[in-house]
Amino acid sequence: MPAIRVCQVTQLNLTHPDRGQARSYSPGVPWNFASRRPLPANAMMRGIHRSGSPRAPMDYRKPSDRKSMHSRIVQDIGMQIVSGRFKPDDKLPAEALLCEEYAVSRPVLREATRVLVAKGLVYSRPRVGTVVKPRREWHILDPDVLHWLMQSSPQNEFFALLTSVRSIIEPAAAALAAQHATNDEIAAIGEAYQRMEAAPTVEAVLQPDLDFHSRIADATHNDLLAHLCNMLSLALREALKHSNKRPNLHELALPRHKAILTAIENRDALGAHHATLVQLDDARNALNVVLGKGLKL
Repeated sequence: MPAIRVCQVTQLNLTHPDRGQARSYSPGVPWNFASRRPLPANAMMRGIHRSGSPRAPMDYRKPSDRKSMHSRIVQDIGMQIVSGRFKPDDKLPAEALLCEEYAVSRPVLREATRVLVAKGLVYSRPRVGTVVKPRREWHILDPDVLHWLMQSSPQNEFFALLTSVRSIIEPAAAALAAQHATNDEIAAIGEAYQRMEAAPTVEAVLQPDLDFHSRIADATHNDLLAHLCNMLSLALREALKHSNKRPNLHELALPRHKAILTAIENRDALGAHHATLVQLDDARNALNVVLGKGLKL
């Protein structure tokens, strides 16, 4: 698409090159030389005169109206892949069939396919088509892929997977926080715990609980570990929503979080590691109570 040039024109008589029609335009009217038409009055404010402006990043879970169909295709095909409807090495239906099914043009479908490629779910080759990649190659910590995984897996299976990963990452994070946290970072962890303690309802415990774990991750001063913890925050939120529903939440969960905080305050890395394992074991038990099914780790 050619760049749009805009300038302010004075009183002109312009003749259409094909129709020979002369038209008069007043001073101050923005003029599009590509189409030989005046631009709307608010074009300058909307930035139409700037070519090459970067587009805002797309949120595929909250699509704009213009991108809603493209977003639905990403959501629908992505969910079918993650849920096992399409298996590794399966070819997706031909482009023409998908365009007909979703009632979209080829450019819209191809843009959706590029998103799925970027998430590691498929690869696309000329004369081959679009093929589902092995599960180990999926970008499983991508927020959309993780969301689809949570939606398509039985709850006990997904939370068992999450608890297993947490038991590897979080004790190490607590130990590092005990070694490297600044006094201000320890105070921030303590502030999150105090909000957990003061929360009047089960729902009110959720955000302070998330903040407690997030601030421990930040206090490790290990950017990669903190990033991994942050990528798991969506799944952790869902797990806490369930585990926090058990009876006697405050009496059972708070002392275990307090033990982690105390160990970090005392710069006791081994104690923080052990206290976190105890807390995670309690979290698994809480999920068992709420879901009524054993989490096999």
